[in-house]
Amino acid sequence: MADPAAKKVHKGFWHRLGMDSGIRRRWFFNSISIVLLVLFVIMLAASLAVTYYFYSSMQSLLVTRADTQARYLNRYFSSSFSEFYDYSRSMVQTFSLADRMEMQVLDESGRVMFSSNGLTAGFIPATSEIQQAFSGGKPSTYVGYDTLTEEKVMATTAPVYHSSGGRLIGGVRYVTSLQLLDRQMRRIYVIAVAIYVLMAGLIIFSNSFFLRSIVTPVVKINGFAKKIAGGQYGAKINSDYDDEIGELCDTLNEMSSALSQAERTKNDFISSVSHELRTPLTAIAGWTDTIEGSLDDPKLASQGLEIIKKETRRLSQMVEELLDFSRIEGGGLRLQTEPFDLRGDLYDAVFTYTDMLRQEGLRIEYEEPDEPLMVFADRNRMKQVFLNIIDNAGKYGKDGDRVRVSAEAVDGSCVVHIRDFGQGIPPEELPYVKQKFYKGSAKGRGAGIGLSVCSDIVEMHGGTLDIQSTVGEGTDVIVTLPLYQEQVGQ
Repeated sequence: MADPAAKKVHKGFWHRLGMDSGIRRRWFFNSISIVLLVLFVIMLAASLAVTYYFYSSMQSLLVTRADTQARYLNRYFSSSFSEFYDYSRSMVQTFSLADRMEMQVLDESGRVMFSSNGLTAGFIPATSEIQQAFSGGKPSTYVGYDTLTEEKVMATTAPVYHSSGGRLIGGVRYVTSLQLLDRQMRRIYVIAVAIYVLMAGLIIFSNSFFLRSIVTPVVKINGFAKKIAGGQYGAKINSDYDDEIGELCDTLNEMSSALSQAERTKNDFISSVSHELRTPLTAIAGWTDTIEGSLDDPKLASQGLEIIKKETRRLSQMVEELLDFSRIEGGGLRLQTEPFDLRGDLYDAVFTYTDMLRQEGLRIEYEEPDEPLMVFADRNRMKQVFLNIIDNAGKYGKDGDRVRVSAEAVDGSCVVHIRDFGQGIPPEELPYVKQKFYKGSAKGRGAGIGLSVCSDIVEMHGGTLDIQSTVGEGTDVIVTLPLYQEQVGQ
């Protein structure tokens, strides 16, 4: 188990860096850290390049001087050793850069014959470049610590040969301290580190503003999402951004409104279904008790049984609607399709409701077409659709005097009109009447899912269910199905 104290220290460390947010930490490790690493590599490479440049420039200067002096001695003053000796001493004594570097003339064994500072005469330097130059026949350079002075130096030796026989007679050696150059390099490194720290600080500081512009709304949106998760449907979040964050806020607001509407619809549905189920059950229970206590009154018993049958039918219809709704929502509704003439099933639906509508004071008119209306559909489901729509016309069209049903073939489609002449649907409610559980301002019975189920069934057949309504004139429900085209050769 992790130590809580260690976790607290770790969290406090990131808090002091301003990286207490998970997004900030991920941004730091995945983006800023890469930029800082690349910047570090660039600064390091630049520093190494500058160091190499100064060192190589110094080496080139020493090699050039040593080689030039060696060639000069070789060409003009190697006819006799005495001339070489005299000129070498004069050359070292008159060396003008003695304050910057030391010039030495060596004999063939590598011993210092003359030195511009006079301290190393008679001494054999222990640096490796002398033997490399004498054996290789060309200038050689050594960078390291001088055994005599114990300071870091750069030494270059160029061999000198006899002009006639090519015999090695000595060498010219330049030695310079690298203390001043290293001090300059350290200054450059300090400046490079300072520049790196400054640039890294600017990068982190500038990115902190960008991160704040991301993290702040994310934290705000997260709090808003928690409110919705806690059941505060319909809550709104202010969108102060015109980018993807603003679009996300707008989407969340729409989702919140949709959840609020769904919650209200659910509550209304539960209330409506509870009421709708309670009404027939109360009637059935009441008439059962009445009949049980009045078995000697056949007329009252017959009336009670008729009411019980009617209410049982209502219960059965509501249960079927709920089951169909559940099957459609779960994708479990299967159609048993076949080609058939829609006129017969539409007539059966009209005939079923003729007597029931007459009891409600309505008459039903059916305009049956002369030509067959062949469709490829589920016969029972389409009959269920027509029964439900006619039932709705009877419930919500009581203010009129009739329900009119008609069917016709139009441009390769079968179009069925079921119209009532009642109070109609207000324009503001018309777009929602096919939504699940929506009942609007109408006071008729029902759970608000019958029309939604009908619309889904029609759409599963490749058709459409449209509703046209005018307040005070009635409502026309239009069911459109594709006509069945018999395949050639069948």
